[in-house]
Amino acid sequence: MTTIRFVRRVAPLSALLPAMALAQGTTLEQVIITAPQMADPLTVITDPKAPRQPLPAHDGADYLKTIPGFNVIRKGGTDGDPVFRGMAASRLNIVLDGEHIFGGCGGRMDPPTAYVYPESYDRVTVIKGPQTVLHGPGNSAATVLFERDPPRFDEPGREGYGSALLGSFGRNDQVLGLSAGDESYYVRGGATRSDMNDYRDGDGTRVHSRYTRWSADLAVGWTPDADTLIELSTARSDGEAAYADRMMDGTLFERTNWGLKAERRNLSALIDKVEGQVYYNYVDHVMDNYSMRSLPPMGMMANKRVGNPDRETTGLRMTAELLPGGATLATIGVDHRRDVHSARSSQNQDMDPYQLKPRMEDARFSQTGLFGEVEHDLNARNRIIGGLRVDWWEAEDRRRSGPTAGETRDKTLTGGFVRQEHDLGTATLLYAGLGHVQRFPDYWELISQGRESETTGSAFHTRPEHTTQIDVGLIHASGPWHTSVSGFINRIDDFILIDTRFPGKEGTMVSRNIDASTWGAEAGLAWSSGPWKLDGTLAYVRGENDTDNVPLAQIPPLEVRLGAEYTTGAWSLGALVRVVADQNRVDVGAGNIVGQDIDETDGFTVVSINGSYRLRPNMLLAAGIDNLFDETYAEHISRAGFAVPGFEQTTRVNEPGRNLWASLKVDF
Repeated sequence: MTTIRFVRRVAPLSALLPAMALAQGTTLEQVIITAPQMADPLTVITDPKAPRQPLPAHDGADYLKTIPGFNVIRKGGTDGDPVFRGMAASRLNIVLDGEHIFGGCGGRMDPPTAYVYPESYDRVTVIKGPQTVLHGPGNSAATVLFERDPPRFDEPGREGYGSALLGSFGRNDQVLGLSAGDESYYVRGGATRSDMNDYRDGDGTRVHSRYTRWSADLAVGWTPDADTLIELSTARSDGEAAYADRMMDGTLFERTNWGLKAERRNLSALIDKVEGQVYYNYVDHVMDNYSMRSLPPMGMMANKRVGNPDRETTGLRMTAELLPGGATLATIGVDHRRDVHSARSSQNQDMDPYQLKPRMEDARFSQTGLFGEVEHDLNARNRIIGGLRVDWWEAEDRRRSGPTAGETRDKTLTGGFVRQEHDLGTATLLYAGLGHVQRFPDYWELISQGRESETTGSAFHTRPEHTTQIDVGLIHASGPWHTSVSGFINRIDDFILIDTRFPGKEGTMVSRNIDASTWGAEAGLAWSSGPWKLDGTLAYVRGENDTDNVPLAQIPPLEVRLGAEYTTGAWSLGALVRVVADQNRVDVGAGNIVGQDIDETDGFTVVSINGSYRLRPNMLLAAGIDNLFDETYAEHISRAGFAVPGFEQTTRVNEPGRNLWASLKVDF
């Protein structure tokens, strides 16, 4: 890439410095992150290896909740569903090193972020709204990229990273990453493990929430010259998790991954880079009602029940970056993915083991997309970025019975965006963009759990969503001040609402197409001077169900975060105050595939404190107390509590009470 302009579109240099420092064996970042800032238009980039508060994350959703605008739908101790600006599930495009992965559970025990181990990645990038076409279809809310950087060695060498964490409720994590090589090859490997017992809320009530998670990954790369890379990678992960919101727990989350990618730079004056990758992801998931909880002594629930869905996803992606002129960068490409879902189960494991049953397919999906994105400097202070995308979809209802069993449907969907950025002097950047995306319904909206439509017995012909959104904002950085504001307003035609109280189908999960609209903003203000750093963020979203003339369900309330940090020498001390307002705009019984509105909620305030001490330039000890005053609270968008034997049922799945933790991070 020839100018800093092209670097900042992919990842601003300032955001890459922490990761670059780790790779070069220099000083670990000392600041404990409480709210990452937006450094580029509509883009937040963070280092998942940096210490943070609340408690360092153990999965992808837990990590994202520290970014303003994100919430997590809690189900237990792990595997929550991330929500951005009130939008969840496939409205968020989750990409792992260029790959897509989809969970198997029909009840969303394993969203894509359940297979993310944040500290094993080098960078997490959030692109807000439909303002990119490069990373797959359907990003009506945002695109989230979990990325690893291939190591490069100019001479034989090695580098590594490790961390360990201990916390309340038996929490203990271990992370290790190693790489070695020379100018022609490298080997990179890593392993993670996270474990926690049942936590207690602020009242001391025990929540059914224990879990164990582990992962391992290995990559071998060939770098015959500075412009060429070929990498073969593999990964395995598994775990078990207790859920406080349902009648079953997850006892197997086994993922198998293989990937191959190739990259070539500086091919000609026109072609700056070409890259391609192919990948395979297989998820084998088991859930049951007896391994991690007690069975009732009698009745229908006394039988050992097991579900064993699985999902196989294969995909490819090829792109070329072109330099048609000194002021223009263009990226063109094609991507394709195919996934197959099947399941088997037993209503009485002792008498009829599920392992002896054949797997039965219930759905197949395929998607092929063509896309192109261009960035052009109009002059020294103005640039325009735009993109177009077209996707060809096909879905098969592979169920053996039902009104649409055996049917196939296909659809061609389009999307695109245009955004102008204007440098107002040297310290302020203004931007405005218009984006449109058409999202094909996902497995959970079309097939899962026999979901119905409002007019027929099957939801298989639910219409795609059409989202049109305007994004505006500014970024200002001058002296000790950093300010950012991003606002949006959109119209969603054929929004897919999951409704449990549709007339004549009360209690049934009905997929309905409605018209909806949302608007809101995220804002951040930071000040630093000498040893002091103060920051604050605000996130607000409001939604309307325009068809039924009621509030749009599953919209989080106003949230404000205030942080302070004092650093002197090797020490730092900090605090975080999170203030969440009441939410009385609800539509009880309506929502999305992850959950429905339960009731109105009261606001709450949570105070946390943290500190760190640099033992050596490459060794950092950090500690904190989350929920210092042991507040009893639940997030507004949370799952309802289930009557788990031996546990007290609560209205929602409450958040953890006072939580102490300490972590040690080492770069070597």
